[in-house]
Amino acid sequence: MKKIYSRPKSLKKTAFHYCPGCGHSIIHRIMTELIDEMDLQDKIIGIPPPGCSVFAYNYFDIDMAESAHGRGAAVATGMKRAYPEGIIFTYQGDGDLAAIGTAETVHAANRGENITVIFVNNAVYGMTGGQMAPTTLVGQKTTTTPYGRDERMEGNALRISEMLALVKGVAYIERVAVNSPTNIRKAKKAIRKAFQAQIDGLGFSMVEVLSPCPTNWRMDEPEAWQWVSDVMAKEFPLGVLKDVTGESHAS
Repeated sequence: MKKIYSRPKSLKKTAFHYCPGCGHSIIHRIMTELIDEMDLQDKIIGIPPPGCSVFAYNYFDIDMAESAHGRGAAVATGMKRAYPEGIIFTYQGDGDLAAIGTAETVHAANRGENITVIFVNNAVYGMTGGQMAPTTLVGQKTTTTPYGRDERMEGNALRISEMLALVKGVAYIERVAVNSPTNIRKAKKAIRKAFQAQIDGLGFSMVEVLSPCPTNWRMDEPEAWQWVSDVMAKEFPLGVLKDVTGESHAS
């Protein structure tokens, strides 16, 4: 019998600590598939954040370097400038990138730093108990908005991808999701294109990934995956927001 599917070489043989139904494990899987397919294992460096994916170095069999909360883009900038032939990516959640790390991310994009950002948006602070994040939807209940996010008090969900798409130094931005087989395939294609933009020296690239968080959303796994499509993707529409590569994006 021919073997057609196996564990990526860049994915360590370690059981994930993530909750059932969480999108992080899926994202890790498709990223390590790409690292193998693009022959990047020996020259790629990942920068995970504090948060649910703080232990990403336990799963990626590549060089990894932790950053302080929100400082992923700043650390990636230093690494890329010191090691320009390397492929440098940050892996950040919405609390990390869209709150304390907003300035670092915006200015790295504005400078056109030739790095790749993987932005995982699950609309809550996951690791610390499900508090409201900058990306929490109006009306969404969290531990700090038990009656739902109030637009008058807490504002609206922050659309980071739309903001960064206006920045001149940005080469490529796409928003994807990992809540269905079709969306997972599209997410993998988007991350491949983001890595290729860096390889081609085009500037800052980012893929925002809508990721289910059943535990903090207080949902079972199928309900959480459906909520991404039915609710979350209406506030954060999927698709390409900026692409200077001139290439068509096959979906």
